[in-house]
Amino acid sequence: MQSKLLVVEDDPGLQSQLRWSFEDFEVAVAEDRDSALAQLRRLEPAVVTLDLGLPPDPGGVSQGFSVLQEILALAPDTKVIVVTGHDDKNNAVRAIGMGAYDFFEKPIDPELLAMAVQRAAKVHALEQQNRRLELCGSDVALQGLIAASAEMLKVCRTIEKLAPVDVSTLILGDSGTGKEVLVKALHQLSERRAARLVAINCAAIPEALLESELFGYEKGAFTGAVKTTLGKIESADGGMLFLDEVGDLPLPLQAKLLRFLQERVIERVGGRKEIPVDVRVICATHRDLPKLIQSGDFREDLYYRINEATVMVPALRDRPGDASVLSRAFLERFATELKRPVKGFTPEAVAAIEAYSWPGNVRELENRVKRAVIMADTARVTVEDLELEDVLEASSQEPLNLREVREKAESRAILLALSRSNSNVSKTAEMLGVTRPTLYNLMRKYSIKA
Repeated sequence: MQSKLLVVEDDPGLQSQLRWSFEDFEVAVAEDRDSALAQLRRLEPAVVTLDLGLPPDPGGVSQGFSVLQEILALAPDTKVIVVTGHDDKNNAVRAIGMGAYDFFEKPIDPELLAMAVQRAAKVHALEQQNRRLELCGSDVALQGLIAASAEMLKVCRTIEKLAPVDVSTLILGDSGTGKEVLVKALHQLSERRAARLVAINCAAIPEALLESELFGYEKGAFTGAVKTTLGKIESADGGMLFLDEVGDLPLPLQAKLLRFLQERVIERVGGRKEIPVDVRVICATHRDLPKLIQSGDFREDLYYRINEATVMVPALRDRPGDASVLSRAFLERFATELKRPVKGFTPEAVAAIEAYSWPGNVRELENRVKRAVIMADTARVTVEDLELEDVLEASSQEPLNLREVREKAESRAILLALSRSNSNVSKTAEMLGVTRPTLYNLMRKYSIKA
């Protein structure tokens, strides 16, 4: 399905030139305010190119800014690329501050403008996909999980399959990748959702206290034990127990946990009575458990007990497109929570988000966006607000040869489309607006395999 583009331009010659520059788009043209707003309502375009010099003020910018304001009010998700006069940086900055996605200087180079429009359309499509995922509502219990990449959509399908099956599940992934969100999704989709999900971080509690936290204790078991207290395992009876960072569990407690998983009974600290507990155990860790087994720091028999099913969560850098949709979701959430008048990111900020490797994964992205929302002085978060200037500078060292830029853009677009279509070549070709033979030729050209 073709993306929709609205060209707002009062020069008939430029109208014609731009119309034929966007063969991959469904293009509509408007020459003034009234026709622009009418086309906006009819077409609902993903991208608008807007000349600031519109009648009745073709030599000024007042009408153009008025139309920009109305477009953003009627369709806040639409990406508006403002076309300005040469060296007219003040109006360009003003437009970005009002909420425009990007600006482009005259005289127009149709090929470069087409690249900017393609990029804006891609960002718009990712944001819309994110919204569709969020609007799935309670029918899809992966609430709180935002994903656009094929890698994370596969993880979602794995969670959906594992949720109804009462097996011990091990979730592996780097710190900050969102393992706890997946655990909550497992709980919500399972038949135990009416009971509690009880979580404990094995790395955050001192070893001396961890046993009583997990198994509970009887009155008088130790100094300060003035009453019998249930542990986390017993509190989760009928529901789920989430052991986060299970790789940091001390060896003596590993033995006791193994016995519980085998027998499904516990003994409180200081007690002798065996207490049966019906609970599903979900474990997570960022550590390499096979390596810990080799070093003698993790029991092999326990590993196989907690690993009846495994979910691998990829790092954010290995999830194409996710950083963009996640950053937008975080921005909207924090802007609302913190009552900040922030509407989006500048094009440079989006480029930096896509270029950065995010070693701290989703948690780092969330923290950076939150700080940026607080620090932003305009309606758009800048690369300086995100403190990613070095990333943008490094990415800007790429060659500016148009052929190389075009090939890189084509390759990235094909990879993104393949990820969004789950490697379905027919759907990918349809999304890219090309035939299957053309797509196969391009995939061979760039050594891309479905």
